[in-house]
This record gives sequence, structure tokens and C-alpha cells, in this order.
Amino acid sequence: MKREYERRHSRWYEVLLLGLGFHLVVGLPLVVMVPSLERWGWEFWHHLPDVRTNTIIAISLAFVASALTLRRMARFPGAQLAAYIMPTVSITFLIAVAMLFFTREGYTRQVLFGGYLVSLAWFFMGYFIGRRYRKLKLALVPFGDTKRLLGTRQVDLRMLDSTDLEGVRYDGVVADLRAQDLPAEWEKFLATCTLCHIPVYHIRQISESISGRVRIDRLSENEFGSLLPPLFYIGFKRVVDFFAALLLLPLLLPLMAIVAVVIKLDSKGPSLFLQPRMGYRQRPFLMYKFRSMYHDMSGEDFTISEDDPRITRVGGWIRKYRIDELPQIFNVLKGQMSFIGPRPESASLSEWYEEDVPFFSYRHVVRPGITGWAQVEQGYAAEVRGMSKKLQYDFYYIKHISLWLDVLISLKTVRILFTGFGAR
Repeated sequence: MKREYERRHSRWYEVLLLGLGFHLVVGLPLVVMVPSLERWGWEFWHHLPDVRTNTIIAISLAFVASALTLRRMARFPGAQLAAYIMPTVSITFLIAVAMLFFTREGYTRQVLFGGYLVSLAWFFMGYFIGRRYRKLKLALVPFGDTKRLLGTRQVDLRMLDSTDLEGVRYDGVVADLRAQDLPAEWEKFLATCTLCHIPVYHIRQISESISGRVRIDRLSENEFGSLLPPLFYIGFKRVVDFFAALLLLPLLLPLMAIVAVVIKLDSKGPSLFLQPRMGYRQRPFLMYKFRSMYHDMSGEDFTISEDDPRITRVGGWIRKYRIDELPQIFNVLKGQMSFIGPRPESASLSEWYEEDVPFFSYRHVVRPGITGWAQVEQGYAAEVRGMSKKLQYDFYYIKHISLWLDVLISLKTVRILFTGFGAR
């Protein structure tokens, strides 16, 4: 007798409510209509001068950009979507306003602001209504390394007792496809799941999506291919970095001048600290930082602990809130660094890590960053064991590098600036 399994979210109302089309067909008209009707009345579409047209187009583009960004960010581990709705919608609407301002096109502020508020309400409502549907429900095949997997708030893992889903609808089935002890009846079960359009995932794929890390102890030739970042996005990112640094420089220069004076008053020595670091394609460069330690003190190249006696009073504060990293905007302008990427290590530490950490040098395939995936997920790491885990985060970033992941890292970095997470 042929078994029939049903995949979760396969019913028409689930596909409708959870799909992007629902945002575009229902959400977009609602976001445009509500503030337009309140300001212009029921017959506003009979007369659409340029001011009204520009306003409607700006609201529509900002809403669609918000929906796409939130949807893409939700795929990454640790993406607490509720925390990113307001900043994402705010940024997209600010970009829309900036485009109207620089092109000197007219628009109605009241309607645009109304569209912003309705967009916020729409996305928050959608999040709280659909969050239980967004939690992945995965069935585990009880052989190989699947028992090591741990569930999270975003992923519900359930170990199977037999070759039957027992009427439960799952998003997918996870198996260690390289397990030597996988019985023939379980292989047939996996084939049946596939025929019923239920995805079958290898454990490594799910482990990466849960942890946000790529294991580096066993890299195959196929994985090396997937770790090559797209050259188009690398080039696009370099252009964005350059112009973003140019725009930020006038705003940051006064702050950097104040910090430099405070550092000089706090302890003897120069305000800036220059250190050779290993950069893009293993090319060394001088990285700029504000000095946070006493001048001419010997010790390790890395900070021993949060209570390292070499750290000055001002140094502890600027480290906590990452203010010591601000001069690296000049490294970004010179093309030596990016705003987002693996953190560059000192030349001496790089030599140490390359001896003890497999594939360490591969992280130089992208430009190093002021902030990165490892920094927002793990924090500071200097010892080899911590660096191995950090490198797994770096490989995940390289493997999944995209605009959406960079946006997520940017939002997480803003949170860190207010909490001081991972500082040392």
C-alpha cells in the first residue's frame, strides 16, 4: 500500500497567508489606500497630479522593499524578526523620502507618514499572527549524527520512532545521508517523503541553518565551490562602502576629534593606534584604531580579558561601544576594508592561527570588515578554540554573503552599540 504524506504549509490558505503575494495583493493596497482616503477622500484616484502620484509610488516602493528585506532576513539564524520590523520599515521610508528630496519631486508628507504607520501596523500584525506558522517543524531520522541536533525558538525538531510520519505535517525530514547504519526501510521512507514533495535535508545543511556556522573540519571540493563569493556582489559592495564612507565622514570627523582629545588627556601617547593586519587576498595593511591601552606597554597582541590592566579608563569605554573602531572608515575609503566582513587579525596572530586552525587563510577571500557575522553572533575570540568557532561563522558569512545578510548584520550591530555585547 502506497503511503501518502502531506507537507506542512501545503494547504491553500497557508500558502496564501504566508506568501509574498499576500503582502502585495492585500497589504500594499491597504497601505496605500488608508492614508490616501483619509487625506484626499474617496475619489482621489479620479485626479492624480504629480504630487499624489509621487507619494503613492514612494509608499509602494518602500512597502515592497520592506516586505522583501524582512522575508529574506527571516531565513538567517538568530533573526529576531520582531526587533527588526521598525528599523527596516523606517530605513526604507527614509530612503524613499531622500530620493524625493534629491530629485526635487513633490509629495504629501501626511500621506507618506500615514503609509509608514500603516506599514508598521501591517508587518507587526502579520508577525504576531503568523509566528507559530513560521517556526520550522522538522522530523529527524534516528541514525548517524542527527541526535546531536538541538532545536531553537525558530526550529522544532522531532525524532521519529518509525518509518511513518503518523499524520503529522512537517516542513521537512532531516537525515544523516552518510550514516553507515541507515537501514533499507528508512532509505525507502526518505524516497516516499520526496515523492510526496516533503524535502529531505542532509544533517549538515540543517546544522548550518540553525547554528549560523559552517563546519571546517571536513570541507569537500563542492563546498569550496560554494564558498566562492559572487564577484558582482563583491564589486557592488565596494562601491556602496566607498560612497557610504564619504557620506559618513563629515558626520564622524567631529566625534573622532573629540575622542582623540579625550584619549590624549586621559593618558600619554598618540590617540591613534596603527597595527599591521592581514587583509583581502592575504595582503597586509595598516589598520587604524583609537588607542585604548597605555602607550609602550608590552604583552600579547590580543586583549587577555575585560579587566586587562593595559586598558585605560577611556579605553574601556570606547571598546565597549566600538568607538575605537571609528578610524577604520579611512581603511574603508582606501579599499582595504569593508563595513561588513570577517574581522582582520594581526599578522602575528594570523601566523599562529594558520598553524593550528584548518582553512584559516580562506577567510581572506573577502575584504575584512569593521563588523561581521562572527562579531554579532559570538563576540570576541582570541584563543584557538574560540577562533575555530569564529572561523565557522566567517565561513557561513562567505557562503551566504548577500545584501540581506549584510542588512541583518548592520541591524544586529546597532543593537550591540547600545548593549556592548562581546566587547573586550
